[in-house]
Amino acid sequence: MKVLTTVKEVREHYRISVLRNPGFVPTMGALHEGHLSLVAKATDSCRMVAVSIFVNPTQFNDPHDLLRYPRTLDADLEMLSGVLRENDFVFVPSVEEIYPEPDMRRFDFGDLERVMEGVHRPGHFNGVAQVVSRLFDIIRPSAAFFGQKDFQQLTIIRELARREYPRVEIIACPIVREHDGLAMSSRNRRLLTQHREKAGEIYRTLIAASAMISDYEIPEIREFVADRINMIPDFRLEYFEIVEESTLKPVNSVIEMSPEKKYYGCIALWAGEIRLIDNIETGLR
Repeated sequence: MKVLTTVKEVREHYRISVLRNPGFVPTMGALHEGHLSLVAKATDSCRMVAVSIFVNPTQFNDPHDLLRYPRTLDADLEMLSGVLRENDFVFVPSVEEIYPEPDMRRFDFGDLERVMEGVHRPGHFNGVAQVVSRLFDIIRPSAAFFGQKDFQQLTIIRELARREYPRVEIIACPIVREHDGLAMSSRNRRLLTQHREKAGEIYRTLIAASAMISDYEIPEIREFVADRINMIPDFRLEYFEIVEESTLKPVNSVIEMSPEKKYYGCIALWAGEIRLIDNIETGLR
């Protein structure tokens, strides 16, 4: 694999290569097996793969969260060297390379960004759209691979691609979980030991909530999730919503649900000072 740091180097790589329009895996580094599963899917599907490592400042509404975000570039490159091929490359740009001028663009995704993460992290999805569009313009991928853990982000990126990058196929990849069910995340390494020991309860709660759909109303399921999460020491639920897959419209009653549609139970919570998200497919059975 090659490590490239500038747009000029990416263009030169394409000039001398017989391959174009790679499969693309955008990351913010601090890689784990979840990221590697995306890379593996890309290498299985595409003759050339590009992986980006860039901690994007415009999607952090909390500057302290940006400063604390783990940066492990040497370890990341070591991991990628074991799975990427000779003609694949890793793009590791500086902030100045991605944003040579302040990005003043404003994206409007309508109701897709007015629920869940959009409520609790104002401006987050505008920053995501800024960086993804910028990376798509640089990498010019044929396909881009995203994990389903960031379910709302995936839906918004699909809408971005539909509007502006119709030739880029957005490929969703399953959540990769730890032995106890905790969704793999770069933030997990920041969990205190006592919080990590209890974090498997998040996925168990989602499974239990999903099984309740047939017999309980949505407010009762929300209350169950809140009680179960908040009873864990130092854990605090931020939201739990059951939403329709394509519109992200929250469901408030089971009678609103259709057996022909897919729904997801989406959760965000605090484990001490670390914010975690997860989701599970659910619906009428």
